[in-house]
Amino acid sequence: MIPTLFGVTIIVFIIINLAPGSPVEQKLQQLQFAGAMGSGDTGGDSAVVSEEVVEALKKQYGFDKPIHIRYFIWLKNLATLDFGESFTYEEPVTDVIFSKFPVSLQFGFASLFLSYLICIPLGVLKAIYDGTKFDYASSFMIMGMYSIPGFMLGILLIVFFAGGQFFDWFPAGDLYSDDYWDYGFWGRVADRLHHFILPCISYMISQFTVLTMLQKNSLLEEIKKDYIRTARAKGLPEKTVYLKHALRNALIPIVTGIGGFLSIFFAGSLLIETIFNLDGIGLLGYRSVLERDYNVIMGLTFIQSILMLLGNLISDLAYVLVDPRIDFK
Repeated sequence: MIPTLFGVTIIVFIIINLAPGSPVEQKLQQLQFAGAMGSGDTGGDSAVVSEEVVEALKKQYGFDKPIHIRYFIWLKNLATLDFGESFTYEEPVTDVIFSKFPVSLQFGFASLFLSYLICIPLGVLKAIYDGTKFDYASSFMIMGMYSIPGFMLGILLIVFFAGGQFFDWFPAGDLYSDDYWDYGFWGRVADRLHHFILPCISYMISQFTVLTMLQKNSLLEEIKKDYIRTARAKGLPEKTVYLKHALRNALIPIVTGIGGFLSIFFAGSLLIETIFNLDGIGLLGYRSVLERDYNVIMGLTFIQSILMLLGNLISDLAYVLVDPRIDFK
């Protein structure tokens, strides 16, 4: 995990520092534009910034040192979880990132929880009734859902159900209404849920089909094995054969992705957040790249990498809980 983490941070640090349009260059452009507009001249010498100002800006943003020195300084500050200050927001990076957590956390947790809550039972039912009308109808439905990108589904949901040309059942965006704070506790809960439904559907649509079909195919593969034939030969009911004997082993492929629950803290989608006017992690990352906010980019990269690696570790450990035959010793 440690070499992987260092490798990711080194590569990202080098790429963003070699990309054109550094914070210093953007600040110089702002100063030149302000000078030109202030003097009423769009192309004269009044828009030229002195060399002293350029050097001062480089020192202010830490670009007066070689790239490898800047990386080691970043690592040193990382020991105290100091990611520096955002060039755009002029606030500590940790404050900027954590301010976006509520949006990403609630949608990430809901989409993960609902996906597993619905997909595992649905996959089991599809395996039990394999080849029936229920299996064909549900497959047609979830494959149709899989073919629609989340952001496109979000647009369709707004058009059809959020005051477009058809129904006005849900709000078109935001996390809550303007008079949200005037409601009581349960009124606020209902208002949140009302705003929550359409974005949550758009978030979870992509993983819904994959989990369902993975669960179905895994269970179908499991019931073909010898120990299942033995259980049936003993006269055990089909419900017991499926749910007690086959399901546990069929969950192993599903467990592979259970470590991804840590990614709920950074579950952001730029397009979905833009469509529903949600100020979350996805939009923050996109804006940081556009504005060359290096400290925010590195902070997001580091925290996401940590969560990804810890998630992979948890997935490996979960294998042992599901299948005692697995031993890492």
